Amino acid sequence: MADVFSQIYIQLVFSVKHRQALINPDWETQLFQYTTGIVQKRGHKMLAIGGMPDHIHIFIGQNPAESLSVLVREIKNATNDFIKNNHLSPIKFEWQAGYGAFSYSRSHRDAVCKYILNQKEHHRIKTFKEEFWQILADFEVEIGQKSMFDFFEKD
Repeated sequence: MADVFSQIYIQLVFSVKHRQALINPDWETQLFQYTTGIVQKRGHKMLAIGGMPDHIHIFIGQNPAESLSVLVREIKNATNDFIKNNHLSPIKFEWQAGYGAFSYSRSHRDAVCKYILNQKEHHRIKTFKEEFWQILADFEVEIGQKSMFDFFEKD
């Protein structure tokens, strides 16, 4: 078979360095549009993007020709430059090292899109820390000695 046929749905989650609330609602739509352009230009399909001032969720149909780590690196680098070059943040903007990546089946696609698009409402009830711990638990991700977001302390 000469062609590649795939259906890979991935939710990416990453935060602003030190979880600073630097993504301003006044320009978050620009950031989301710019990020969508990066994802699509690289051959992936943007399904949903949303977030809060301190973190972002991106849900994509992944092109298997590019690894997630390369895609995330490119998104972070390009959006850092976009924010800097457009003077959107009054202080230095950086994404925190690391990210979460979680796969979903086709049957979950609509629910994940709805969840990501409703981040503001969702975070009225649950903090990012609570949210991320719940995702890790739901996916049975073993944390072990991995370096987590800097707000995670060992209990």
